[in-house]
Amino acid sequence: MLVVRADNMGDVLLSSPAIRALKETFACKITLLTSTKAQALSTMLPEIDEFLVVDVPWVQNEEAHHPGDYLDLLNRFKVQSFDACVVFSVYSQNPMPAILLAYLAEIPLRLAYCRENPYHLLTDWIPDPEPYQLIKHQVTRDLDLVAAIGAYTKDEQLKVYVRPGLYDLAQGKVKQTGVILTAGEYYVLHPGVSEEKRRYPKEKWIELGKKLMAQGDLPVLLSGNRAEAELVKDIADETGCIPIAGLLMLDEFAALLENAKAVVSVNTGTVHLATAVQTPLIVLYAQTNPQHVPWLVEHQVMPFSVPEHLKSRNEVLQWVDQQLYALPVPYPEPDDIINALFAIAGKIMR
Repeated sequence: MLVVRADNMGDVLLSSPAIRALKETFACKITLLTSTKAQALSTMLPEIDEFLVVDVPWVQNEEAHHPGDYLDLLNRFKVQSFDACVVFSVYSQNPMPAILLAYLAEIPLRLAYCRENPYHLLTDWIPDPEPYQLIKHQVTRDLDLVAAIGAYTKDEQLKVYVRPGLYDLAQGKVKQTGVILTAGEYYVLHPGVSEEKRRYPKEKWIELGKKLMAQGDLPVLLSGNRAEAELVKDIADETGCIPIAGLLMLDEFAALLENAKAVVSVNTGTVHLATAVQTPLIVLYAQTNPQHVPWLVEHQVMPFSVPEHLKSRNEVLQWVDQQLYALPVPYPEPDDIINALFAIAGKIMR
């Protein structure tokens, strides 16, 4: 079975319960068509047998695209003779490019949400009522999609496989910064964003870091990827928090999150990775995608408005913004974030 989730890591994690339902119900081999941003999950999702990594032109990425690449992809679909294709999408995406590829590859069963009538392009069409009639959590949306062909699971949590020994590796790398970690006795702050519109201001991260460090009881780690290293260093230099941007592989980072007391992050993939290892978290939530809040984990969402000049040009997202986010919401204050963090961590702010 071919599953299409061509977005980033967080999107793949949100679709993983539905993929689990397909695997458990049909006992089938699952091939996932996804992006390079999600490729690092390949050893962490046992439901998926094969990752087919292609940065397709119908989702956001910065790769160069050539029509011939997609003719090659189509030929690969034909060679692999998939018996079914399930296309996962958010309500603001157009699923038609993936649907057309599956049709041209002559995959017998083709399932997707679609706003317009796809006629013969889909064998199993679910008319998409979102967001104009309702908005479901993304996990629910995807589970409802596969339920249309009889796929169910009793385990709807986000999960990743963290192999034994990974936390020891992560501890060893963090030790290079001069800090020895104890499981359950540190916080992780993740200031980096995948989109500028989700950014929580650096000066407020600095204030948060200073105040959290002033509590003096537990180490505070500042995480991020290599591209976020400069931001993380700037915050660390001002606060005394421990910068670990670019230090860990994704599976090691999952192990680090799994053993953290709690996590504070903007709404990006780190939120869903922390959810998948059941670590309590505070989400500084730019009001963009209401369907992507944490799922079945202890958490608190602290929203703020997206700056007007950074709001989406997507007509569907503009409609959601006007309906749900018409009133301005200020950035959460660092004291309020710390109070929320200590509440879920079972501590009291001094």
